[in-house]
Amino acid sequence: MSNSPQKPLPPMTDAQVAAVVPDRDVWLSASAGSGKTQVLSARVIRLLLEPGVRPENLLCLTFTKAAAAEMADRINHRLAYWVQAKGGDLGADLQAIGADISPDGKARARKLFAQVLDAPGGGLQIMTIHSFCQSLLSSFPEEAGLLPGFEPIDDRAVAELHSDALSELVQAADRDGRDWVITNLQDMSLLLGEDGVRHYLRRCVAQGDALERLVPDDKGALVLARRIMGLEFEGTAADEMVRRCDDAVIDRQMLSQLADMNDVWGKGKADSRGCKRACIIRNWLNLDSNQRVERFADILGCFTKVDGDPLVSSRGYTPLDSEYAVLAIEASDWLISLKTFRNTAEYAERLAPALLTGKVYAAQYRELKHARGLVDFDDLISRAADLLSKGGMAEWVRYKLDRKIDHILIDEAQDTNEAQWKIVEALSDDFYSGAGAGN
Repeated sequence: MSNSPQKPLPPMTDAQVAAVVPDRDVWLSASAGSGKTQVLSARVIRLLLEPGVRPENLLCLTFTKAAAAEMADRINHRLAYWVQAKGGDLGADLQAIGADISPDGKARARKLFAQVLDAPGGGLQIMTIHSFCQSLLSSFPEEAGLLPGFEPIDDRAVAELHSDALSELVQAADRDGRDWVITNLQDMSLLLGEDGVRHYLRRCVAQGDALERLVPDDKGALVLARRIMGLEFEGTAADEMVRRCDDAVIDRQMLSQLADMNDVWGKGKADSRGCKRACIIRNWLNLDSNQRVERFADILGCFTKVDGDPLVSSRGYTPLDSEYAVLAIEASDWLISLKTFRNTAEYAERLAPALLTGKVYAAQYRELKHARGLVDFDDLISRAADLLSKGGMAEWVRYKLDRKIDHILIDEAQDTNEAQWKIVEALSDDFYSGAGAGN
């Protein structure tokens, strides 16, 4: 590391100083470019300055390798600079992060770089969650059900595995008479394109456990699809539209009143829009529920513009009195919500077979991967989570780790998914209970 002069650390705001105090748990939320990395780096240094804290006691998890490298470089360069920095410059840096500027504090600061170099592994544990999981599983391969010296497959091998899994799924579906799988894939290709389907299926693999649990069959797939879209009703989308257009549901009186207002407004005018609109409304009301669904565009066009916005009050197009405007808003809101329901419900009916197809594809991918003895990055997360939380070995593994990790820092925590949080929770459980509490 270079000991060349460096810019002094910028002074922190009161909120930033509070965030780096090492004796409290902190969740830091701030916009991009506001200094979150600076604060996280300062918090690492403040922890290192605490008596009894060793570099190997810290675990800093980042979202990307680039972020890990940037943070490690930033901290290491600063600590290397402090070794020979002038007393005043060192004191200014320590004061900027709210650290002890006494002679003892400065002495500890000058020793940090050597302590980091002497730490097991040759430095700070600043890594991505996947790198940490790989390191963890490499330390306990047998407990995790892996061969010692395993390596996760790279992106190219993952792409090849996905291609093979899709090919084998199609062949198996054809061989087993599951024509619906092939039909669903063809329908998805028409909507998403070939690349879109492949991207969708890869995302399904990442959610394979959830799909296995929530999509037992085609009915379960439809229930999940509707739940995702915020819908809850029985039967088909077409049947529900018919029900919602029935006399028992619609407001006939309001629509009839709007028809009468348009009639009065349009009488005596050549090419009267009002009379035409009144005629469309009355004709629609005289239809049965099935016919109303078929002619839904007619009634919708009476109260919405071409772009879909409400047509409430417009000179030359509608009556201009306030009573009409109130009723027209009510009618347009109802019709737009009904159109939104129909579109959403129809989308859910297309999504359901895609979810079911995603489930069987995820199972095919997982089966092929295991048959070939391969481990991908998703496996690193899931196997690490299982290692730390399931089975009789979990407590022993966590005990061994607890002797090494006393502090956990997470960069870009909002991008950490549920499975990754389970790992963090398992690592930190002993911070708050039992003999490890408060240590």
